[in-house]
Amino acid sequence: MTFACGKPMPKTPVDACTAKCEEMASRQCSPAECARGCEFILDRLVEGESKNVLACVARTDRRCGDVLWAHCATHIGPHADGGPPGPPPPADDE
Repeated sequence: MTFACGKPMPKTPVDACTAKCEEMASRQCSPAECARGCEFILDRLVEGESKNVLACVARTDRRCGDVLWAHCATHIGPHADGGPPGPPPPADDE
């Protein structure tokens, strides 16, 4: 299946993310780095956060890599504040 402009329609969320990454972050990421990064953030794709992660990757001056993808994936959406607090310490039973 193709879009009206003749480009093939992405088949999976990773394919859609990779295509958008190549469009938005071509200065930082090669096509292979886009594909790897989009697979790396698969959980964020399922959560519908791909646009926010890609915007973070695109606006940085750092070179595309796992550390950049991880940084951007953990600093958006419900994960931006570090997540819920840890469990309380165990009770002292003396």
